[in-house]
Amino acid sequence: MRRGGIAVTAALLGVACAHSHPPPLATSPPPQSAAATAVNPGNIKRVVRDLPPGYEVTTAIPDGATPRVIWSLGADAADSKAKPPQCGILADPGTGLDQSAQGVSGSGGGGIVDAVVVALPGPVDFPRDLVAPCGQWTMTAGHTTAGVRLIDAPHIDAAETLGMVADTKSSVESDTEIDSRTYTFTAYLGSYYAFTTLTTDPGSPAPALPPRFAADLLVKTVSALRS
Repeated sequence: MRRGGIAVTAALLGVACAHSHPPPLATSPPPQSAAATAVNPGNIKRVVRDLPPGYEVTTAIPDGATPRVIWSLGADAADSKAKPPQCGILADPGTGLDQSAQGVSGSGGGGIVDAVVVALPGPVDFPRDLVAPCGQWTMTAGHTTAGVRLIDAPHIDAAETLGMVADTKSSVESDTEIDSRTYTFTAYLGSYYAFTTLTTDPGSPAPALPPRFAADLLVKTVSALRS
Protein backbone atom coordinates (compact mmCIF):
# COMPACT_ATOMS: atom_id res chain seq x y z
CA MET A 1 0.00 0.00 0.00
CA ARG A 2 1.17 3.50 -0.65
CA ARG A 3 0.90 4.68 2.96
CA GLY A 4 0.68 3.14 6.39
CA GLY A 5 -0.76 5.10 9.30
CA ILE A 6 2.58 6.64 10.27
CA ALA A 7 3.43 7.30 6.63
CA VAL A 8 0.18 9.16 6.07
CA THR A 9 0.84 11.37 9.06
CA ALA A 10 4.37 12.06 7.86
CA ALA A 11 3.15 12.96 4.39
CA LEU A 12 0.60 15.38 5.78
CA LEU A 13 3.03 17.00 8.17
CA GLY A 14 5.53 17.33 5.34
CA VAL A 15 3.39 19.99 3.69
CA ALA A 16 3.99 22.35 6.87
CA CYS A 17 -17.12 3.56 -4.69
CA ALA A 18 -18.57 0.96 -5.49
CA HIS A 19 -21.38 -0.16 -3.17
CA SER A 20 -24.69 -1.81 -3.80
CA HIS A 21 -26.93 1.11 -2.89
CA PRO A 22 -25.00 4.37 -3.48
CA PRO A 23 -26.33 7.62 -2.05
CA PRO A 24 -27.82 10.03 -4.59
CA LEU A 25 -25.66 12.63 -6.28
CA ALA A 26 -26.35 15.96 -4.64
CA THR A 27 -28.50 18.47 -6.51
CA SER A 28 -29.21 22.13 -5.96
CA PRO A 29 -29.65 22.71 -2.21
CA PRO A 30 -32.73 24.26 -0.67
CA PRO A 31 -32.60 27.91 0.45
CA GLN A 32 -29.88 28.25 3.05
CA SER A 33 -30.57 29.51 6.56
CA ALA A 34 -27.99 30.98 8.91
CA ALA A 35 -28.40 28.00 11.22
CA ALA A 36 -27.78 25.55 8.39
CA THR A 37 -24.70 27.27 6.97
CA ALA A 38 -22.85 28.50 10.08
CA VAL A 39 -19.59 26.58 10.45
CA ASN A 40 -17.42 26.17 13.55
CA PRO A 41 -14.18 24.62 12.23
CA GLY A 42 -12.94 23.81 15.73
CA ASN A 43 -15.71 21.23 16.01
CA ILE A 44 -13.89 19.00 13.51
CA LYS A 45 -12.11 17.36 16.44
CA ARG A 46 -15.44 15.86 17.54
CA VAL A 47 -15.24 13.58 14.51
CA VAL A 48 -12.58 11.51 16.33
CA ARG A 49 -15.44 9.63 18.00
CA ASP A 50 -16.76 8.57 14.58
CA LEU A 51 -13.53 6.86 13.49
CA PRO A 52 -13.30 3.05 13.70
CA PRO A 53 -12.52 1.58 17.14
CA GLY A 54 -8.84 0.86 17.72
CA TYR A 55 -7.59 3.27 15.07
CA GLU A 56 -4.40 5.26 15.62
CA VAL A 57 -5.59 8.88 15.48
CA THR A 58 -3.93 12.27 15.04
CA THR A 59 -5.26 15.83 14.83
CA ALA A 60 -1.95 17.16 13.43
CA ILE A 61 -3.40 18.27 10.10
CA PRO A 62 -1.41 21.04 8.32
CA ASP A 63 -2.93 24.20 6.85
CA GLY A 64 -2.24 22.96 3.33
CA ALA A 65 -4.27 19.74 3.54
CA THR A 66 -6.44 19.19 0.44
CA PRO A 67 -7.75 16.12 -1.39
CA ARG A 68 -4.78 16.45 -3.75
CA VAL A 69 -2.38 16.17 -0.80
CA ILE A 70 -4.17 13.07 0.50
CA TRP A 71 -3.75 11.57 -2.98
CA SER A 72 0.05 12.09 -2.60
CA LEU A 73 0.15 14.62 -5.43
CA GLY A 74 1.91 17.37 -3.50
CA ALA A 75 0.96 20.48 -1.57
CA ASP A 76 1.69 22.97 -4.37
CA ALA A 77 -0.81 23.15 -7.21
CA ALA A 78 1.99 24.29 -9.52
CA ASP A 79 3.67 20.90 -9.09
CA SER A 80 0.70 18.92 -10.42
CA LYS A 81 -1.08 18.84 -13.78
CA ALA A 82 -4.67 17.81 -14.43
CA LYS A 83 -6.08 16.59 -17.72
CA PRO A 84 -8.44 18.23 -18.60
CA PRO A 85 -6.80 21.20 -16.78
CA GLN A 86 -10.05 22.60 -15.37
CA CYS A 87 -10.71 19.41 -13.41
CA GLY A 88 -7.83 20.06 -11.01
CA ILE A 89 -9.99 22.40 -8.92
CA LEU A 90 -12.05 19.39 -7.81
CA ALA A 91 -8.98 18.16 -5.92
CA ASP A 92 -8.32 21.59 -4.40
CA PRO A 93 -11.39 23.90 -4.33
CA GLY A 94 -9.32 26.73 -2.85
CA THR A 95 -6.58 26.68 -5.51
CA GLY A 96 -4.68 29.96 -5.47
CA LEU A 97 -6.27 31.14 -2.20
CA ASP A 98 -4.89 31.29 1.32
CA GLN A 99 -6.46 28.57 3.41
CA SER A 100 -6.47 27.14 6.91
CA ALA A 101 -7.22 23.44 7.35
CA GLN A 102 -8.05 21.46 10.47
CA GLY A 103 -8.97 17.84 10.80
CA VAL A 104 -8.45 14.34 12.10
CA SER A 105 -6.69 11.34 10.56
CA GLY A 106 -6.90 7.71 11.62
CA SER A 107 -5.17 4.55 10.44
CA GLY A 108 -6.00 0.90 11.00
CA GLY A 109 -6.57 -2.40 9.29
CA GLY A 110 -9.46 -1.08 7.20
CA GLY A 111 -7.46 1.75 5.61
CA ILE A 112 -6.60 5.38 6.26
CA VAL A 113 -9.47 7.73 7.13
CA ASP A 114 -9.31 11.55 7.07
CA ALA A 115 -11.88 14.24 7.91
CA VAL A 116 -10.83 17.83 7.14
CA VAL A 117 -12.41 21.28 7.09
CA VAL A 118 -10.76 24.08 5.10
CA ALA A 119 -11.39 27.78 5.73
CA LEU A 120 -11.00 30.09 2.72
CA PRO A 121 -10.92 33.91 2.45
CA GLY A 122 -14.17 33.99 0.49
CA PRO A 123 -17.02 31.81 -0.81
CA VAL A 124 -16.19 28.98 -3.19
CA ASP A 125 -19.07 27.78 -5.33
CA PHE A 126 -19.71 24.19 -6.29
CA PRO A 127 -18.34 23.80 -9.86
CA ARG A 128 -21.48 22.31 -11.34
CA ASP A 129 -20.27 23.02 -14.88
CA LEU A 130 -17.38 20.57 -14.35
CA VAL A 131 -19.48 17.54 -13.42
CA ALA A 132 -19.96 16.42 -17.03
CA PRO A 133 -16.48 17.11 -18.48
CA CYS A 134 -14.74 15.77 -15.36
CA GLY A 135 -16.56 12.47 -15.07
CA GLN A 136 -13.15 10.88 -15.64
CA TRP A 137 -9.83 12.72 -15.52
CA THR A 138 -6.21 12.40 -14.43
CA MET A 139 -3.77 14.34 -12.28
CA THR A 140 0.01 13.88 -12.31
CA ALA A 141 2.81 15.11 -10.04
CA GLY A 142 6.33 13.80 -10.47
CA HIS A 143 6.25 10.01 -10.71
CA THR A 144 2.71 9.77 -9.35
CA THR A 145 -0.48 9.70 -11.40
CA ALA A 146 -4.07 9.53 -10.17
CA GLY A 147 -6.90 8.38 -12.39
CA VAL A 148 -10.03 10.03 -11.01
CA ARG A 149 -13.71 9.40 -11.65
CA LEU A 150 -16.79 10.93 -10.10
CA ILE A 151 -19.03 8.76 -7.92
CA ASP A 152 -22.27 9.36 -6.06
CA ALA A 153 -22.05 11.63 -3.01
CA PRO A 154 -24.23 11.74 0.11
CA HIS A 155 -27.06 14.25 0.38
CA ILE A 156 -26.52 17.03 2.92
CA ASP A 157 -29.13 19.71 3.53
CA ALA A 158 -28.14 23.20 2.34
CA ALA A 159 -24.87 22.01 0.82
CA GLU A 160 -23.59 20.81 -2.53
CA THR A 161 -21.58 17.59 -2.38
CA LEU A 162 -19.17 15.77 -4.67
CA GLY A 163 -17.81 12.22 -4.66
CA MET A 164 -14.59 11.00 -6.32
CA VAL A 165 -12.45 7.87 -6.37
CA ALA A 166 -8.77 8.25 -7.24
CA ASP A 167 -6.66 5.25 -8.25
CA THR A 168 -3.09 6.34 -7.66
CA LYS A 169 0.03 4.76 -9.13
CA SER A 170 3.53 5.80 -8.12
CA SER A 171 6.81 4.62 -9.65
CA VAL A 172 9.57 4.08 -7.11
CA GLU A 173 13.04 2.54 -7.11
CA SER A 174 13.76 -0.65 -9.07
CA ASP A 175 10.80 0.05 -11.38
CA THR A 176 8.38 -0.87 -8.61
CA GLU A 177 4.86 0.53 -8.78
CA ILE A 178 2.85 1.29 -5.64
CA ASP A 179 -0.92 1.46 -5.99
CA SER A 180 -3.63 2.83 -3.72
CA ARG A 181 -7.27 3.85 -3.99
CA THR A 182 -8.78 6.87 -2.24
CA TYR A 183 -12.50 7.61 -1.96
CA THR A 184 -13.08 11.34 -1.43
CA PHE A 185 -16.32 13.12 -0.54
CA THR A 186 -16.53 16.93 -0.42
CA ALA A 187 -19.19 19.33 0.90
CA TYR A 188 -19.15 22.98 -0.22
CA LEU A 189 -20.04 25.23 2.73
CA GLY A 190 -19.69 28.83 1.57
CA SER A 191 -16.28 30.08 2.71
CA TYR A 192 -15.43 26.58 3.92
CA TYR A 193 -15.34 23.15 2.43
CA ALA A 194 -15.18 19.85 4.27
CA PHE A 195 -13.93 16.58 2.86
CA THR A 196 -13.49 13.01 4.01
CA THR A 197 -11.26 10.35 2.51
CA LEU A 198 -10.75 6.61 2.76
CA THR A 199 -7.47 5.28 1.36
CA THR A 200 -7.15 1.54 0.80
CA ASP A 201 -4.67 -0.89 -0.73
CA PRO A 202 -6.47 -2.81 -3.50
CA GLY A 203 -4.01 -5.70 -3.06
CA SER A 204 -4.20 -5.98 0.72
CA PRO A 205 -5.48 -9.25 2.20
CA ALA A 206 -7.07 -7.33 5.08
CA PRO A 207 -10.73 -6.35 4.61
CA ALA A 208 -11.05 -2.66 3.78
CA LEU A 209 -13.67 -0.30 5.12
CA PRO A 210 -16.47 0.22 2.57
CA PRO A 211 -16.62 3.51 0.60
CA ARG A 212 -19.93 4.18 2.35
CA PHE A 213 -17.99 4.71 5.58
CA ALA A 214 -16.30 7.82 4.15
CA ALA A 215 -19.58 9.05 2.63
CA ASP A 216 -21.39 8.72 5.96
CA LEU A 217 -18.43 10.33 7.73
CA LEU A 218 -18.88 13.46 5.58
CA VAL A 219 -22.48 13.74 6.78
CA LYS A 220 -21.32 13.40 10.40
CA THR A 221 -18.50 15.87 9.82
CA VAL A 222 -20.77 18.59 8.44
CA SER A 223 -23.23 17.98 11.27
CA ALA A 224 -20.42 18.47 13.80
CA LEU A 225 -19.20 21.63 12.06
CA ARG A 226 -22.69 23.11 12.13
CA SER A 227 -23.43 22.23 15.76
